Amino acid sequence: MPSRGLRISMLAPFGIRPKGTLSARMLPLAQALVRAGHTVSIIAPPVQNPQDAGTCVVYDRVPVTHIAQLPAPGPAHVAQQVVALYRAVVAERPDLVHLFKPKGYSGLSALLLQLRHPALPLVVDTDDWEGWGGWNDLLPYPRLAKQLFAWQERDLPRRANAVTVVSRTLETQVRGFGVAPERTVYLPNGITPTTDVLAPLRPVNIHPTLLLYTRFWEFDVRDMVAALCGIVAQQPKARLLVVGKGERGEEEELLRLAERAGVRAAIDYRGWVEPAQLPALLASADIALVPMNDTLINRARGLAKLLELMALGLPIVAARVGQVAEYLEDGRSGWLVAPGDPGTLAHGALQLLGDRALAARLGQASYARARDVYSWAKLAMQAEYAYALARGPIP
Repeated sequence: MPSRGLRISMLAPFGIRPKGTLSARMLPLAQALVRAGHTVSIIAPPVQNPQDAGTCVVYDRVPVTHIAQLPAPGPAHVAQQVVALYRAVVAERPDLVHLFKPKGYSGLSALLLQLRHPALPLVVDTDDWEGWGGWNDLLPYPRLAKQLFAWQERDLPRRANAVTVVSRTLETQVRGFGVAPERTVYLPNGITPTTDVLAPLRPVNIHPTLLLYTRFWEFDVRDMVAALCGIVAQQPKARLLVVGKGERGEEEELLRLAERAGVRAAIDYRGWVEPAQLPALLASADIALVPMNDTLINRARGLAKLLELMALGLPIVAARVGQVAEYLEDGRSGWLVAPGDPGTLAHGALQLLGDRALAARLGQASYARARDVYSWAKLAMQAEYAYALARGPIP
């Protein structure tokens, strides 16, 4: 393991506000590393949050700096952003650089750092499938940007001194790119345990409440409506609390199909919710549903939202896809069902609604597993191992 006191610069793919990577993965890991004795800073381009350009905010001893938003158009803007990120990292005089997501401005900046400072160790983190079959297909990036991201996803891990991966699927993928197994470190998502667990004090709702905490693209909304129809047929008072917003307006399709199926009144749609209000709202549900289709992007994901639900001690019915079966033990800390199957999802929900003691046991076990296995304090040691690999052979 590395000696204490490393200076670590983390390069973010975008700003801290619009996306989850910084707040759900980078930042808590950085804070855990600081508590372990390291000095960590995060440097980000103000992509999608230009209001934060040129600012630095400290979060529990971790400074998060958004570089200035430079006015040049087109390729000149890209070059300026890349150089600004490069200079911000060099000014930190780090012992190593940890790049989160091998894409975009920060990925190009990492290449420049390798060119100008070849002795500076580089660790690349991959927490999603970014290229074709992944985010390239979900988001309306320009064609040239998609080609760049697909190339970066394969090329940057090969150039890195070590690679951290959020899932077993990505572990397999990067090895397929040619990254040596001994340079690949499994670093799943985690939680920061608190003492104010809301689950044990959760009252039984008058209307059985099912939670769907989602970004919608993970599953077919038609399947979710079909599952809800099956649940309401057996539990007419059941309600589906929906928290989240789709990338392409999928929530509107969900509500439209629910109206057509006659179950719109069973849906309590809240949309995007401020982070400070999220825990209490999520914990107000009796059971959480995590539907997913068996796709590459779902198998590759780190499932930060699932871990949030576990940290609240919620009983969870989830599709057996990718990391789900690693985070939750079927029948012990969660109820796993077939992916893309609304019938089994509805059956699992009804089983737990009909057996409150079983639901309580699963919820308590999911919290204990999140706390004992997936705390960031423990996972930070995996990052330290990756840093030791990057800095030289482990004795």
